[in-house]
Amino acid sequence: MKYIIIGGVAGGASTAARLRRLDERAEILLFEKGEYISYANCGLPYYIGGVISDRERLFVQTPESFASRFGIGVKVLSEVTRIDPERKKVEVKDLKSGEVYEEGFDKLVLSVGAEPIFPPLEGIRTEGIFSLRNVRDTDRIHTYIKEKQVRKAVVVGAGFIGLEMAENLAARGIEVTIVEMADQVMTPVDYEIAVVVHRHLKENGIQLRLKEAVKAFRKTEKGLGVELKGGNLLETDLVLLSIGVRPDTRLAREAGLEVGEAGGIRVNAYLQTSCPDIYAVGDAIEFPHPISGVPALTFLAGPANKQGRICADNMVQGNCKVYEGSVNTAIAKIFELTVGATGLSGRLLNRLNIPYQEVIIHASSHAGYYPGAVPLTIKINFSPTDGRLFGGQVVGYEGADKRLEMLSAVVKAGGDIYALAEMEQAYAPPYSSAKDPVNMAGFVADNILSGLVHPISWRELKKWESQKYTLINVCTPEECELGHIPGSLNIPLDEMRKHLDEIPREKPVVVYCAVGLRGYIASRILMQNGFDVFNLTGGWRTYEAVMEEERGGEEKREIKVEQPLEQQGRIVGLEVDACGLQCPGPVMKLKESIDQLEAGDRMLIKATDPAFRRDVTSWAELTGNPLREIREEKGVITAVIEKGKAVTEERKRGSENAKTLIVFSDDLDKALASFVVANGAVAMGRKVTMFFTFWGLNVIKKERSGKVKKDRMGRMFDWMLPKGSRYLALSKMNMWGMGARMMRKIMKRKGIESLESLILQAREKGVEFIACQMSMDVMGIKKEELMEGVQIGGVANYLEKAEKADMNLFI
Repeated sequence: MKYIIIGGVAGGASTAARLRRLDERAEILLFEKGEYISYANCGLPYYIGGVISDRERLFVQTPESFASRFGIGVKVLSEVTRIDPERKKVEVKDLKSGEVYEEGFDKLVLSVGAEPIFPPLEGIRTEGIFSLRNVRDTDRIHTYIKEKQVRKAVVVGAGFIGLEMAENLAARGIEVTIVEMADQVMTPVDYEIAVVVHRHLKENGIQLRLKEAVKAFRKTEKGLGVELKGGNLLETDLVLLSIGVRPDTRLAREAGLEVGEAGGIRVNAYLQTSCPDIYAVGDAIEFPHPISGVPALTFLAGPANKQGRICADNMVQGNCKVYEGSVNTAIAKIFELTVGATGLSGRLLNRLNIPYQEVIIHASSHAGYYPGAVPLTIKINFSPTDGRLFGGQVVGYEGADKRLEMLSAVVKAGGDIYALAEMEQAYAPPYSSAKDPVNMAGFVADNILSGLVHPISWRELKKWESQKYTLINVCTPEECELGHIPGSLNIPLDEMRKHLDEIPREKPVVVYCAVGLRGYIASRILMQNGFDVFNLTGGWRTYEAVMEEERGGEEKREIKVEQPLEQQGRIVGLEVDACGLQCPGPVMKLKESIDQLEAGDRMLIKATDPAFRRDVTSWAELTGNPLREIREEKGVITAVIEKGKAVTEERKRGSENAKTLIVFSDDLDKALASFVVANGAVAMGRKVTMFFTFWGLNVIKKERSGKVKKDRMGRMFDWMLPKGSRYLALSKMNMWGMGARMMRKIMKRKGIESLESLILQAREKGVEFIACQMSMDVMGIKKEELMEGVQIGGVANYLEKAEKADMNLFI
């Protein structure tokens, strides 16, 4: 029997090795058009980044060692250019000598892989533009970085390889910008998981250009220019294309083999193509997805290796083993974060019109009371009828891989959420909790299917009209001060039963807490008292993360240490470990501990709750206890706080220099008054904050914002509202706009500054503009329509400023 294998690496090499183990007498030939037949292509980014220093460690087998051990005829730099299924022959071109010859076969295996996508963009073949698919690409990139002393790089595409390359380029001291057409990185995970990765990338110095597309590449005086469709030009030294890959089906098509709807070579359950003597494995094939049944592609090394083994068994022993398909379990290390997915994402389920329910839980990598517990987030998608698990995603600093594999096992077995709840894991405090996060995800899903709680996602809540439901925050008042959804009532969980009569019964109630647990308990209290209740999935933590992303990312607050730490007041050495505690635990621990100190003393606190970075900053400003230092490493946030000296007096003195204005109106005369007061206060050396809400938002609109995508209600508001400050009317005697025009004419004649000039002066003098997020949502106003430099915030953001002010005007 003579076997020919076209292509090496995972699928081809594993098929060849298994064939030899099954049949010692067979003639086996492996043709590879590259120089290498078996290498760790998943390790290529880490060689470029210097994590893998020895290039030779990338090679699993050399052509010589493979041929020697398995007695296989290995032909590298040999390209199969044609397959003749009827004659059972292949045409081969020796790339070294140029010789073309034929080889016959009894059975053939296609392991031709996939090829990088190169869109037809202007300048795409310019020097300095690379893709990463094989060792040759790796060597070219490695050499180019060294010889050209690359300082800036643009990665186009934010899939697994793109993000791994971004990390490894950054590890070499290169400034990296990622350009991605989608609204998130890593499309196999859902948006709620991706935003965690976004924040981590930004914290590690990676610039993200989401919802951006490349228009062209061109040479510039400084190196390379990446022109975006939005009009921006990114100057760089190197471009890595990670747009994606597609199955290499040229040989198969020309040989008359069937190619499926997903674009891959169609195979049956035995990995046979439409020609019975030709099999196919690896990236080039498509196969029905075990959950959806829809033909899908899999670009992963694990499935390719397994396919090679099954394929060899079937060729030698006569179609004895069935390939069950891949649920596409994939994982990546992104700096200190681990993120992975298995099964179907919500995005894909929506595309396939498959109804699903989702659960998001925030937990810790192991028992919270054992040192070193760090945050872990799990999302699962499941059937709303029978609970079948469709997919799962995990992001965290430790233990994410273990949980992903637990989810993958259930998905691949066709299991359900009850299997998650009952899964028995190895438990000890350093490794897990008695109720593992995967168990908890199953418990929450069980509660939903059994009707004990009705969930609502952040997407659904965003669509609801706020006046048609009552929103209740069941956190403590202290937590609410640090952040809450605008428009929500605060009824702490422990006081809920005392306030039932104060909650309207004629409309639905939406409850939320930090992560969802207290919201669930509140739901049970309210449901059993006759209320129609919904609990916000993932709680405030998920809601704030996605809203922050939609507002354009976290507002960065720079914390500057004025003097070396040891010179700033007394150090008493008080260290507090709040790691493993969920919100509000770390802040409560902080408050208890600071009360033990004397003014001027300092304490150090460590926490792993992701919200603590923002909470401790807000808490310090609200309480007057200076935040002297804050840093984060591997999910552990460390903050140094100083006990405020005469806090009340300090805050009072600070308030003498602050004024706040709420601009509610879009009347021209009232807007003028607002900015006259604001500019006057700034001229006296006062700090001024202007909070624009409802109609007041029209005052700070751009004259031209370009096309902005809106829903029907947003377009209606847009049609009815003024387009900016030049279109504002007078509150009295407007006379269909004549009054406003007369007012402006008189002001000009008398040398009085126009509203637009006053606005410009206020911005130049440092007046802080805050636009109310809730009002923007209600009126369908987008961030792109507002002037540059306007912050998007909520009531808590404004109240933090008002707390320090001695004057607050409502106009």
